[in-house]
Amino acid sequence: MPTLLIQLVATLFSLRFLYSLLFVLLLPVVLLRTWYRGIKSPEYRKRVGERLGFYRVAASKPVIWVHSVSVGETLAAVPLVKRLLADYPNHQLLITTMTPTGSARVQDLYKEQLGKQVLHVYAPWDLPTATGRFLKYFKPQLAIVMETELWPNWVAQCNVRKIPMLLANARLSERSAKGYAKVSGLTRPMFAGVDMIAAQTEQEVERFKTLGAINTQACGSIKFDHSLSDELKTTAAELKRQLGDRPIWIAASTRLGEDEILLQTHQQLLKQFPNLLMILVPRHPERFNAVADMIDQVGLTKVRRSHGQIPTEKDQVWLGDSMGEMNLMFGLVDIAFVGGSLVDTGGHNMLEPALWGVPVVTGQSCFNFLDISQKLQNCGGLKQVGDGQQLQQQISQWLTDVAAKQQAGDAAKAFIEQNRGAIDRVMKLIKHLL
Repeated sequence: MPTLLIQLVATLFSLRFLYSLLFVLLLPVVLLRTWYRGIKSPEYRKRVGERLGFYRVAASKPVIWVHSVSVGETLAAVPLVKRLLADYPNHQLLITTMTPTGSARVQDLYKEQLGKQVLHVYAPWDLPTATGRFLKYFKPQLAIVMETELWPNWVAQCNVRKIPMLLANARLSERSAKGYAKVSGLTRPMFAGVDMIAAQTEQEVERFKTLGAINTQACGSIKFDHSLSDELKTTAAELKRQLGDRPIWIAASTRLGEDEILLQTHQQLLKQFPNLLMILVPRHPERFNAVADMIDQVGLTKVRRSHGQIPTEKDQVWLGDSMGEMNLMFGLVDIAFVGGSLVDTGGHNMLEPALWGVPVVTGQSCFNFLDISQKLQNCGGLKQVGDGQQLQQQISQWLTDVAAKQQAGDAAKAFIEQNRGAIDRVMKLIKHLL
């Protein structure tokens, strides 16, 4: 009895209990925020029941749960999902996301398997009740969470139900590690409760251990294990033929505060390269219309991909406001700028253009991809710039010196080939946990 009493008191005064209580109290605010986000993105107002642990989809085979919070993680998980589908044909993969854009990508990527070997729902909010209903309903044999999307109650509920959990392709920047350390009473048990963390680098292994992780090893990044399908290459080649023989650069995954800089850069480049086409792809769909207006305001001519328009010679900007075509766009260009790096958000995946053999340029803020960006820079496949003027100079240099541009692109592609193999290491861990 004293032991049970001690456990009860410890639970009541644990940070996770207080965190869960606060979440419950703030649930009306969370619901209102979700409804508000639905003003710009109506999909947020749909399937809210799934976020609370109520589902219409049912599993008919043993389940492996794969969680990828949004578009970036969903794309990163593709090599892993393909291997799981091939190696575990008698299981169903339950792929969850948090965002509507991530949900749309899952449904597009796996449309042939959806409802068969692949199931998809929104992940539950981190409430004990919602998480409990989710796990009780689907009964996953293994939980695989992509990159860093860990939640205290997810881990605790999996531990209670003895569901092994793997944090795959795990990354942890120094900044994020410091943030977690500030609430170590909540996060330390969370990291300790994960059965295995497959980190991308040795530095990240050490950061996870400092935060309480017990089983951690460096496996590399499975983003290196992506491949380009023959269908995608054919589509890109045909689209490039339609665009004609003109230089093209892309500003991909741009964030608030970058588009103005990038459009000004393009205006300056047009003085030197009058037929240069810029493909501009904002990171978040809710900004598509605002960026379209911005292009008009600066006086550049544009067409929108979502309208099915192909740029003519007079068009200076192609707004990439469609979903799921970023990889296709990288196959059309001579140079790729990867956004989220001229503003302090840590950058985005620069391996996608590198896979096409496209030279990459970023801003200085790449802490989310620190190891990859440094190594890609060291091999000559990436250049970092500090502002719009330096970006203009780098693009101008590559467009003028075709041999240097080709050398940088070849270096980027070789870097991909040299670092493949993480997926095999992660699959060994999965086999052990299952």
